[in-house]
Amino acid sequence: MAQAKTLTPQEFDRLLAYVAGRSFAMRNRMMILISFWSGMRVGEIANLKVGDVIDTSGKVKQEIRLAAAQTKGNYARTVFLPEKLRDELQRYVDLRGKQERKQAFFISAGGKPFSPNVLTQHFFWLYRKAGIDGASSHSGRRSFITNLASKGIGVRVLASLAGHRSIAVTQKYIDVNDDMKRNAVELV
Repeated sequence: MAQAKTLTPQEFDRLLAYVAGRSFAMRNRMMILISFWSGMRVGEIANLKVGDVIDTSGKVKQEIRLAAAQTKGNYARTVFLPEKLRDELQRYVDLRGKQERKQAFFISAGGKPFSPNVLTQHFFWLYRKAGIDGASSHSGRRSFITNLASKGIGVRVLASLAGHRSIAVTQKYIDVNDDMKRNAVELV
């Protein structure tokens, strides 16, 4: 099976523009941004609860602490949220209003929590309808890791951010592109 496509900045913008004009635009935007800006797996996104993302005062947390049952491999991990993602999430939370802390953070059109499988399919169709070939629910995660690698973040830090127990796994996520090679040779 081929690896998920890493998106170019233009493809990422096209994806966000596509969801902006559709039903559930804000929810879909938030799921995409969490994938691309935190590197969370689709199953982790599907398993998020309101209390994982916001504190008791209704403010978005700086870190999401995932319980073992919410992750692949049953290993608890901490997901660090960049400020730009926290700001976007806060707007989403404020628009939604008060929610029960144990409720799923993302709800489907049918009013139920997404299962990891349904969310995987949802991402697939968003990419396809946005005209982005080769992308899958793993594209955000792979793009997250590749983008940080291109900015010089070490593989040990990347592995920790991704929740990988092996840096060899993380290295497989890094997609080398021409811009990375151009920047590398300029360091000589």
